[in-house]
Amino acid sequence: MSSNVGGADRIIRIVAGIILIALAAAGTIGYWGYIGVVPLATGLIGWCPAYLPFGIKTCRTRTK
Repeated sequence: MSSNVGGADRIIRIVAGIILIALAAAGTIGYWGYIGVVPLATGLIGWCPAYLPFGIKTCRTRTK
C-alpha cells in the first residue's frame, strides 16, 4: 500500500473531516456529518482506496 494522497490533499481532507465531525457533534448538520471520519482517516493515513481504480496520485513521485 503506497501513498497516493499528497500534502495539500491531505491537509484539505483532515480539515474537512474535523469540521464535519465537529458540526455533527454539535448537532448542526445531523448524524450524516460523521462521514467526516472517512476523509480524516484517509488524510491521516495518506492513502485513498477510491483513487486506485482511476490511477490517481496527488503525491509527489520519488526520483532516483
